[in-house]
Amino acid sequence: MEKSVVEVEVRNVLATSAGSAVFIGNEEKVFVIYVDHAVGSAINMFLHGTPKPRPQTHDLFGDVLTSLGAHVDRVVINDFSDTVYYARLIIVAENELGDRKIVEIDARPSDSIALAVQAEAPIFVANHVWEAVEDMSIVLKKMEESADEDDNFPGM
Repeated sequence: MEKSVVEVEVRNVLATSAGSAVFIGNEEKVFVIYVDHAVGSAINMFLHGTPKPRPQTHDLFGDVLTSLGAHVDRVVINDFSDTVYYARLIIVAENELGDRKIVEIDARPSDSIALAVQAEAPIFVANHVWEAVEDMSIVLKKMEESADEDDNFPGM
């Protein structure tokens, strides 16, 4: 039986002139979702455990979920149309009696990815999206090599 989703992870977040490029994938393939700089920065901070001087929007949302006895269970990037990605944020809540509720929310992939990374929750991509996206593994590798060279030669 073929799975309907593919598990992926954030491979890197790199600044671009228009915001941030979030590279998502696995050993087989990597693709990119372009996000605004603020969300790209939040994803990067969650990835690296960077402390923030004050809570930001994703921190607030995560704290509200926790206070309500809920957590991000997983994210599914479930569609793609005209360079726009769509995602579902799956939240699981449990009350004091142990009753469990699963809530699925339509959300921007950028916010969903940030919340998943923050919660250390898995990220999945629907098979039809995975098959349609262009493999950007070589682009990611070149960008990382270029960034490494820039780090080795400051001021260049």
